[in-house]
Amino acid sequence: MSRGLRAIPILLLVWLVVGLGWRLMRPPTAAVPSQMVERQVPQFSLPQAVPTKPGLTSADLTGGGPRLVNIFASWCVPCAGEAPVLNDLKSRGVSIDAIAVRDTPAAITGFLRHYGDAYERIGSDSQSNVQISLGSSGVPETFVVDGHGVIRRQYIGPLTSANIPGVLQELRELR
Repeated sequence: MSRGLRAIPILLLVWLVVGLGWRLMRPPTAAVPSQMVERQVPQFSLPQAVPTKPGLTSADLTGGGPRLVNIFASWCVPCAGEAPVLNDLKSRGVSIDAIAVRDTPAAITGFLRHYGDAYERIGSDSQSNVQISLGSSGVPETFVVDGHGVIRRQYIGPLTSANIPGVLQELRELR
């Protein structure tokens, strides 16, 4: 057997070890991006989550200007941290709707009273069906939806003050 043929198993082993080492050194991500970005919002109709706000339907996301759809829950600690950012965006004229997942009206009302209410509409998604159909894998998540009901961007995790300029720029570009 020639030397070249004997080197093939060694080269394959080195290639395998390098490949596995590279994969182990890459930090894993728990974020699962939505496959719905650049697609029409799926049809849905959610009842109101609290008595003081209307529910949310897919029709509410069409025929107007661009808006944010925030998926949150009162039991979500990062959602509480995100609330001041959403309130800031609202004060800058951003339209924000919400989907409350696996939550109760009393808990949502308490959350809004304590952290502020940046939402125009809040739909109750008690079984996370709409959340899943949007391609959301957790809370909080925020979607930028253009005035035609097309999802243009997904923010996985809480929005921070560092996100505000980018969000405002995206919404300006969609007008």
